[in-house]
Amino acid sequence: MAAGKQTGLQERRILAENVRSLRRERNISQEALAEICDLHRTYIGAVERAERNVSLSTVATLAMALRVTVPELLTQRGETPW
Repeated sequence: MAAGKQTGLQERRILAENVRSLRRERNISQEALAEICDLHRTYIGAVERAERNVSLSTVATLAMALRVTVPELLTQRGETPW
């Protein structure tokens, strides 16, 4: 993988795991979360797979929808599978 693609990979993985686990804890589908955030369902899936370099405004939108703070969404909660 090129060095540019590595930049922020761990942070994207933490965000991905947090979005996925919080969404599941709240029993919200990807489609429902996407609708709440005014995003496309496939975008939510890409975020959960750490494929997207998400803007700060999108992180804030996701945090609000999942009822957590931005720092909570960006902080590792537990062991990640990576």
